[in-house]
Amino acid sequence: MINFDEAQIIANGALISSQRADIEAIADRIYDSGFDLLLFTSSGGSQAMLDPFPFYIRHMSALPVENILAADLMLGGSNRISDKTVAFLTSKSGDTGETVKAANWLKERGVRIVSVCGKADSVLESISDDCVVYGEGRPQELVFYYLIGRILYRNGDFADYPKFADELNGLAYALAQVRKQADEKCRQYALDYHKEPYNIWVGSGDLWPTAYSYSMCVLEESQWIRTKSVSSPEFFHGTLELLEDDVCMTLLLTEGPTRVLDERVKEFAQRHTKKLTCFDTKDYELPGISDEFRKYLSPVVMAAVLQRISKNIEEITGHSLDIRRYYRKENY
Repeated sequence: MINFDEAQIIANGALISSQRADIEAIADRIYDSGFDLLLFTSSGGSQAMLDPFPFYIRHMSALPVENILAADLMLGGSNRISDKTVAFLTSKSGDTGETVKAANWLKERGVRIVSVCGKADSVLESISDDCVVYGEGRPQELVFYYLIGRILYRNGDFADYPKFADELNGLAYALAQVRKQADEKCRQYALDYHKEPYNIWVGSGDLWPTAYSYSMCVLEESQWIRTKSVSSPEFFHGTLELLEDDVCMTLLLTEGPTRVLDERVKEFAQRHTKKLTCFDTKDYELPGISDEFRKYLSPVVMAAVLQRISKNIEEITGHSLDIRRYYRKENY
């Protein structure tokens, strides 16, 4: 396998798991202090990483929750902000422009800010009331599984959270095994479709952010491959008319409550294009993780699968995932 280091993947996960007690303590302080809104706001792929968690909150509880891009937030995108709001922000660099501006904007309004950053002593950390630094740890979602899972547990909405959190200690190992299981299919996918002039990516529920962010942040930003991302329910309100035998379409199937929407798309697409690829989280074993918890893990399972496309397509195209023409190269 190209660019695969299982020991490092496991060590990355352990770095976050070692902070579980501290993360849960943040959750307890939030719950004990009370709040009128849990707000998830960031930018780009970081926002997409956050978005499954408001989805889980809505499906598991009646807690007030909202998710919105940082740039939209500052232009009046939410009328629910108060000094009892708790905001969750994340940035790998800790200095993403719109996210930092949003943090300052929220701070001025008395909002409690909890950030998750890839670098210590960042600008975002300095603005935050609480910050978790994951360094090279992956997946970043693990921080939020502990943080949001604990809040749901305290609210009486997730009684099995302690068992779930214990099993998360082995999540990085399980996701390393997913990468092994997925690599052959992902390499063939990269070989078959890296020169396609147009690609449609589809997903729903907790995997809609994954479909959106992978097509945008990897295929478009990092590989300059033209894509269209659309959610499974919205696929039938326009994009379906573009399907022909030679149109490349990739469907991500979740194990969450919206799976029926993905299966509807699959049935239709199988009849109208010869270039349909389905990546289904059900196809991958997760050693050490109980079946009852798989429905919460579709985003990290799919991220592990799709990373194998990224690693292979980079080698096949000779186009490094680190090359940019404009992003953080120009003022805009």
